[in-house]
Amino acid sequence: MDSVNPFSLEGKTILVTGASSGIGRSIAVACSQMGAKVIVNGRNEQKLKETLAMMPGDGHDVKVGDLTDTTSLPTMVGTLPKLDGIVHCAGIGTRVLCKNVVEADIDQTMGTNFKAPVLLQTELLKQKKINKGASIVFVASLSTDSPSVGNALYAASKGALVAYANCLQLELAPRMIRVNCISPAMVWTDLIFKGGLTEEELHEDEQKYPLKRYGRPEDIAHLAVYLLSDAASWMAGSNVKITGGAK
Repeated sequence: MDSVNPFSLEGKTILVTGASSGIGRSIAVACSQMGAKVIVNGRNEQKLKETLAMMPGDGHDVKVGDLTDTTSLPTMVGTLPKLDGIVHCAGIGTRVLCKNVVEADIDQTMGTNFKAPVLLQTELLKQKKINKGASIVFVASLSTDSPSVGNALYAASKGALVAYANCLQLELAPRMIRVNCISPAMVWTDLIFKGGLTEEELHEDEQKYPLKRYGRPEDIAHLAVYLLSDAASWMAGSNVKITGGAK
């Protein structure tokens, strides 16, 4: 490789969605620490500015916008520079028993976790915003292969994302653009408290993991940096599970 450090992101411009908190914020910060110019996207401008304040280096930018508002997507994408990396991290957690699912639940979960990143990706391609040799990363979930009560819609939305990414990889391979997914098990973010368990119950549950803990946002961020870097130049069409040994 030409680079002395193949894990460096120097000279790369990377878009991270869902960067106002949790895993997305951690990925944005980690990318900046590795030398990338990072564009952070989310709905909450104040939280995005907090993320920006954590990021070393110059040239970073904030793009406030709700990705589920498809009418504003073309305008937002039009303001972006050419990208060397994209991390689709925006998403919501939801828990509802299968017998209680209503159409609004499906629309909200699939709309945010699947429809929004797919249509953003479409617009990025339509406007030719992705450089040859770029890397695209979708943050999915171990839940697609590890079912739990009440998690059907969330798992289905992430499973759809993985299936979409597999096809996207085939279509973009002629331009040497790599597409991969990250599927974490439980990670300590605000999302995990929406399942109805208390912090004490969650700490008890994490002891069942072989490594005796849930993931931290930076655990996922470090994997994302690898997939975005030239060190992963032969990594394509993969769904990488990062689980602390959980199955």
